[in-house]
Amino acid sequence: MASPDKLTTTVSTKGQVILPKAIRDQRRWEAGTRLTIENTADGVLLKAAPVFAPTRPEDVFRSLPWRGTPKTLAEMDVGIIAEAKRRHARDRY
Repeated sequence: MASPDKLTTTVSTKGQVILPKAIRDQRRWEAGTRLTIENTADGVLLKAAPVFAPTRPEDVFRSLPWRGTPKTLAEMDVGIIAEAKRRHARDRY
């Protein structure tokens, strides 16, 4: 922030806190932004919540069933090179 002065806010009777506009603008926290709250030794820490839930590769790849023998790395490399050449021939990349 440009100003070294500390900003202050007040907790409402409903427990709500208004974040100063300068901080919301700097963080690009628009209305509806979900925040995570962490209680630390120094105070309360607010962070933007992740947009997507954490996933593991095995959770994603298990959803794509494959029937047949697995491809070798050499076969995958051949396929990647063939696609790159095809796209290059069409001036895509």
